[in-house]
Amino acid sequence: MRIVTVGVYGFTADAFLDALRRADVRVLLDVRQRRGVRGPEYAWANSRRLQDALAGAAIEYRHHPELAPTTELRQLQYREDARRGVGKRSRRELAPAYVERYTREILAAADLGAVVASLPADGAAALLCVERDPEACHRSLIAARMEAEHGVRVAHLRP
Repeated sequence: MRIVTVGVYGFTADAFLDALRRADVRVLLDVRQRRGVRGPEYAWANSRRLQDALAGAAIEYRHHPELAPTTELRQLQYREDARRGVGKRSRRELAPAYVERYTREILAAADLGAVVASLPADGAAALLCVERDPEACHRSLIAARMEAEHGVRVAHLRP
């Protein structure tokens, strides 16, 4: 089984769908808590518009809110971003405290075995969040756990 991870930032709607097609993505797993992106540049990634575009591309959409960071965890990361002087769109890595708490509070409780069992036998699934770089996003933590515990092959799509 194969998983790719993908963010919204840096893509246009067309380039995003092209990247998914090239990776042979059959199902997109949205791991955002709030399924919207601010600003007109990324309006295409808001839940309803994204689901419509994916349906047109014959890609199934599934929301996995149980894998999304809580508001409190996101605030922890934002405070670290502010301390480091980086914005959400320019972040390159996750704060160690965020990684520890997300792993303990979210991943430890998640049934990734059930998620992996639901992945398509052919093609790939994509873990979606907003950050451009997987190292700056919790989707990389999910993918790493799927790889380590379930043998899923992982690749990261970038704009």
